[in-house]
Amino acid sequence: MTVPDLHIAVLQMDIAWQSPQHNMQCVAQWLARHHDADVCLLPEMWTTGFVVDPAGQADATGEALRCMQAWAAQYRMALCGTVATQLPAESNEAKPPRYVNRMYFVTPQGDVTIYDKRHLFSMGGENRHYTAGSQRVVATCCGMRFLLLTCYDLRFPVWIRNRGDYDALLIAANWPQARRRVWDVLLQARALENQCYVVAANRVGDDPTAHYNGGSCIIDPKGKMLAAADDDMQQCIAATLSRERQSAFTDKFNTLADADSFNIIS
Repeated sequence: MTVPDLHIAVLQMDIAWQSPQHNMQCVAQWLARHHDADVCLLPEMWTTGFVVDPAGQADATGEALRCMQAWAAQYRMALCGTVATQLPAESNEAKPPRYVNRMYFVTPQGDVTIYDKRHLFSMGGENRHYTAGSQRVVATCCGMRFLLLTCYDLRFPVWIRNRGDYDALLIAANWPQARRRVWDVLLQARALENQCYVVAANRVGDDPTAHYNGGSCIIDPKGKMLAAADDDMQQCIAATLSRERQSAFTDKFNTLADADSFNIIS
């Protein structure tokens, strides 16, 4: 059965520091102008910026998810992005709250796929305040399978290795300009080694610790750049992903058939 092409958009935005309401308004305004896609990817922690200590900043009520569900239904478009999230208390006992860097993939029908960031950025202290995820998660939309990833995950190829269970990577990030070259190189490498599409959303602007100049892009399984955002610009980019062209390439040149096996958490 032929899978139709999928139109995907990426929003490269300047995230206002610890200002969820402002950022939600900004995303709503962008989506009102750029909603002719099947899927739209937002950056990491698009409601707050990269808050290392989430106490008092993390979403404890599900407001961000409800916004994403409302937009997805309104525009008939799947939405994906991460939110600093406070988990519900597991019992009535007085325990410190737990937090996750949670990626939501929300379909127009209201279905929600959840991925909690696996690799927490220990050099920035993320691991001291957040609980790491343990599940590799694939979301499906319009016949395309997406492996969900967040920022620092990009550095870990064994976790990302294509096992024939996905067609594209969705990567939401707050990746600083100081390490931008690493971002550019690894995105292309992940596309080539996994013979998959790579869709990456990074932010622009500043937070208290870093400057971000973007680098949001969409790359095909041969490593060709299909779309790239301008540096230091708020911008929406888009491209078409084709399972048919991807399959034609991998049928002819299937390097994954010779790949090593790894025993990792699944």
